[in-house]
Amino acid sequence: MAFFENRQTLVRIVLGMVVGVLAISMLLYLVPQGPGAGASSSDTVATVAGQDISLQDIRQQLSAAEQRGQIPKQYESIYARQILDRLVFEKEIQYEANRLGITVTNEEMAQLIKQILPAAFNGDNPVGADQYTALVQQRFQMTVPGFEAELKKELLLDKFHKLVTDGISASPAELKDQFIYQNQKVKLDYALIKPDDLEAKINPDEADLKAYYEKNKTKYQEPERRSVRYALMDVNKMKLAAQVSDDDLKRLYQSQIDQYRVPNRVHVEHILLFTRGKNTEAEIAEVQKRAEDVLREVKKGAKFEDLAKKYSEDTQTKDKGGDLGWITQGQTVPAFEKAAFDTPKGETSGIVKTEYGFHIIKVLDRESAHVIPLDQVKPQLLVNAKAQKGDAEANALADKVSAEIRKSNKVSLDDLAKQFNLDVADTPAVSATDPLLYFGNAPAVKEEIFRLQQGQVSMPLQTDRGYVVLTLKSVVPSHPGTFDEERAKVVADVKREKAVELAKSKADDLLKRLKSGEKMDSAAKALGLEAKTSESIARTGAIPGVGSGKQLAAAFQLKTGDVGAPQSIGSNWLVYRVAERTEANPADFEKQKKELTDQVLQEKRDLAFRAFQTSLDERMKKQGKLKIMPEKLQGFGSFS
Repeated sequence: MAFFENRQTLVRIVLGMVVGVLAISMLLYLVPQGPGAGASSSDTVATVAGQDISLQDIRQQLSAAEQRGQIPKQYESIYARQILDRLVFEKEIQYEANRLGITVTNEEMAQLIKQILPAAFNGDNPVGADQYTALVQQRFQMTVPGFEAELKKELLLDKFHKLVTDGISASPAELKDQFIYQNQKVKLDYALIKPDDLEAKINPDEADLKAYYEKNKTKYQEPERRSVRYALMDVNKMKLAAQVSDDDLKRLYQSQIDQYRVPNRVHVEHILLFTRGKNTEAEIAEVQKRAEDVLREVKKGAKFEDLAKKYSEDTQTKDKGGDLGWITQGQTVPAFEKAAFDTPKGETSGIVKTEYGFHIIKVLDRESAHVIPLDQVKPQLLVNAKAQKGDAEANALADKVSAEIRKSNKVSLDDLAKQFNLDVADTPAVSATDPLLYFGNAPAVKEEIFRLQQGQVSMPLQTDRGYVVLTLKSVVPSHPGTFDEERAKVVADVKREKAVELAKSKADDLLKRLKSGEKMDSAAKALGLEAKTSESIARTGAIPGVGSGKQLAAAFQLKTGDVGAPQSIGSNWLVYRVAERTEANPADFEKQKKELTDQVLQEKRDLAFRAFQTSLDERMKKQGKLKIMPEKLQGFGSFS
């Protein structure tokens, strides 16, 4: 069908599934489902045509994204807004589809599943539900409902994309403009002035610092800082002190005996010549002849590892001299296994044919099935046993401390420490954003510090060091920072501001020198700068460490020898002269025409679809069918 002819669409659909929300349904082709209804949330952040999007919906997707790759706390609000926008658009598309009578059929779903997950079908017949569920989980780490819900959404989106963009074409003038845009090149003589490099040379005096502080006093605010007194149940000490008897080790050894069983195994190297892709008997015979030639070299005494590196076509082992490591019975295909286990240690097999090709196998070592004795694994068992006992003792102690705290809300930390022989110490005052290094990776501890009230004792909290019990020692409220408190920040800000001013001044001075006819090398050197010359770049290219062709667009409007105005790129200033300009070669147009057409069409289609999305938003807002409350996302990314 037309839906599935575009490979990019297929890739986009697969990527869309991976980041999708989990829903509840079964394979539509196997078990057709009716439409479901979602419960409305009182914590609504958007409403689309009567359907609510809640903060819980956003949290679910944000949590899934964090599980795939940690999202820094400070960026949660950005991700939350992106998730909200996507959920809103999905519901808008569904509303439009219902209004226009556009649907995704079960047959379309089944056809796409067959392309994405061919193992879900035996010929034209779907596999059983259990096998299908396992395939989806293994391939996409999703439930069947989530997999199908995302497929349906993306297929519907694809239908709208085609409706909006199918009539778009690329005119000859647009192709020519794209050709010129893509093929014009410039080479630049340039100097990059970096404020970062200038800061070290700036030493503001005390008067400058105080004047800057007075002028910008409102931006220097000290956050609330808290210090706590804590009692530590040190799990590492408990592990070291744990007593483990020989009987304990024997019991542990017996409970894990299966992991010490070594099956019959052989350590082998091989040389493999593939027959995959060889379709005729003549081609296969040619591969066999080459294998026999290699075997003759082996028998003449050539080093097996060198021959494997030279001839073997197994890319995973050839660089290791054909070393496959230890293999056990049942691990490889039958013909290979038989030859490997029948060949004596130190000897080489004959030609062994498998479905992969022709192998020559060398047996380096062999071991009969046995159990590794206790004495050999005793040192590691002792470490493991002490760790288990230490963890168990720490957990038991934490339970006892918890029970004692629950008895009375007036129990003091020092009394607890004395009763249970715990180490007590204080932390320096920290803000909600300062790193808390005393307990390792323990976000719950930081959160508890900023929840505690005076006189309260926390329940035991698990950290990398063990369990800790906290009580609030002191609170320094947030306040305007004094000059002495903020001095380091003021110094950094003043140096940064002056470095930026100095960079701009040097850029202006360099421009004057170049416009007066001075060469780039000497002009830059006189100002303590380094002159460089770039490679020829197109607008689609970049100068490494400087900027992209798009950022340097003004250079493409200049003639050879022209000097560009100083340009701010990020925090840096760039001054350049066009050393060479290369025009697009008309002879290359026909060679690039198809690629140019694809690029122009893609850009126009993307622009048209963005315009459609904006128009849909505006129309639904005017009709009162779309209401978004982004202020409710303020809790994301904040410390709580």
